[in-house]
Amino acid sequence: MTATTLTRTVHPAVAAARPRVSMAETFSQTMTLAWRAVKKMRRNPEQFFDVTIQPILFTAMFAYIFGGAISGDVAAYLPLMIPGIIAQTTLTACMATGVQLREDMEKGVFDRFKSLPIARIAPLAGPMTADLIRYGVAACLTFGMGVLMGYRPGGGFVGVFAGWLLAVIAGWSLAWLFTWFGTIARSAQGVQGISLMVMFPLTFMSNAFVPVESLPGWLAAFVRVNPVSHVVSAIRDLANTGTVTGEVGWALVGCVALVAIFAPLSVRSFRRRM
Repeated sequence: MTATTLTRTVHPAVAAARPRVSMAETFSQTMTLAWRAVKKMRRNPEQFFDVTIQPILFTAMFAYIFGGAISGDVAAYLPLMIPGIIAQTTLTACMATGVQLREDMEKGVFDRFKSLPIARIAPLAGPMTADLIRYGVAACLTFGMGVLMGYRPGGGFVGVFAGWLLAVIAGWSLAWLFTWFGTIARSAQGVQGISLMVMFPLTFMSNAFVPVESLPGWLAAFVRVNPVSHVVSAIRDLANTGTVTGEVGWALVGCVALVAIFAPLSVRSFRRRM
């Protein structure tokens, strides 16, 4: 009998008798599993391809293809586009969280956690915490590529850092949605398919690449209420002008709502799987 089989045969009474885990222990266990995920990234550097190659490729491609048509020239388009690319790349990168979670569950990794006296949220929050590195890398490379192409953010270092931080927070918050997909889907391919169906409309039907005023009325109405549009506008306000506007507040409210809704759902469905 394998270790995986043994963990699957834990009696429900034994599971119910596990001691409660304190907040301090939960945090420590989350950091331990985050370090496990970081070590896994080091052994699999291809996990960084979507946050290293994609930002550079998309920044150059969108700037030179759409810059002249939308803003007249590339230099004028960069203040509009760079925050949009940052939001798009960061939010797209968080899809991998659910896919990798589902892959680990299929391999039996999380079955072993079932017999351990750890917080049920720790196996979920640990990898998500490690993924903060990926979001930060994506945002840094996009800002750096923009500067090389002539982007000069008026918000200075403080504004750029605040925009970078907001992008990372938004990516971490949205990752809870894809984590939930990872706990309910039947395969990693299924998680990826569902995630793409959600992410593409949210990112491309936003104000990331074109002004809202240029869109048809029905589409502009959706774009204005799209949470991604609030994140993009907030990053623009912080990086381009260094001002904290209402868009920053709406973006943070959206982040809190995502975590409040999908973190409990993820834990509940994860416990059922385990």
